[in-house]
Amino acid sequence: MREYAYVRANDVAEAIGLASEGPVAYLAGGTNLFDLMREEVERPERVVDISRLPLSAIEELPDGGLRLGALARNAHVAADDRVRRRYPVLARALLNGASPQLRNRATVGGNLLQRTRCRYFYDLGAACNKRTPGAGCDAIGGFDRGHAILGASESCVAVHPSDMCVALAALDATVNLTGPDGDRNVPVSDFHLLPGETPQVETALRKGELVTSVDLPPWPPVRGAYVKVRDRASYAFALVSVAVLLQVEGGRIAVARIALGGVAHKPWRAYGAEELLTGAAADEPVFGAAAAEAVAEARPLRHNAFKTELARRLIRRTLGELS
Repeated sequence: MREYAYVRANDVAEAIGLASEGPVAYLAGGTNLFDLMREEVERPERVVDISRLPLSAIEELPDGGLRLGALARNAHVAADDRVRRRYPVLARALLNGASPQLRNRATVGGNLLQRTRCRYFYDLGAACNKRTPGAGCDAIGGFDRGHAILGASESCVAVHPSDMCVALAALDATVNLTGPDGDRNVPVSDFHLLPGETPQVETALRKGELVTSVDLPPWPPVRGAYVKVRDRASYAFALVSVAVLLQVEGGRIAVARIALGGVAHKPWRAYGAEELLTGAAADEPVFGAAAAEAVAEARPLRHNAFKTELARRLIRRTLGELS
């Protein structure tokens, strides 16, 4: 690990000011940042500690939604009674992520900003456009079993590792930001970016901006599930995961949301499948058609074609269990 300057911010304004110059990293839980710094993938000249800022509350919103502070611990969010009752898909996603020790340390904001676990990204001897723009991508043509089948490009086939963000995508959450130019709000579906020709640009964050909270909108009574398939039942990242919200009235589907993890550079919303489901009969033929639609654009690599069929079956089964 290289030397760096450490400074603790006393308030949000000071944190933003301290991050305005040079390679800077915000430190919250540090569960991903210190891994990256140790491997010298991240090389900040200054680390701004924001862990003591008053951004950890979980608060009611006037419209009936819920605001999660950026520094709220993943374990606390998963255990919050309001989250468990009103947004169980999020609680389940959080409990499926990492280990209990990491959940006690990791934060909502850090989870949003965690970087890919692609082995080539972490290997300084490998070519990686995300780590060094223009270097190439050794994952393409390499061991690509865990890589993307949707939304990838010739520059990058890495996948986003978060479980929480998949649930947030299904829930139509909003990310609240503050920075040198003031406050703004970004739908979580627009917050993470596809790689295109610039895979090093992973989010909609601007220089110096800080995630302050995430807003969950109010939802009608819906059934929800988060299902994750991984190589081992203990701490492991998803091969494929799915977050599903479903409301059935009189045998027909009134509300449907589907988001996938482990398959793309960002949490992947299956908009076409949702459109096919809405208003349709809640039966197996419809569920099968929606599942097929969700992966219709899949472009598997040499070693990960199984993800297409796995995702299709996972969606169909989860829809059936919720109907």
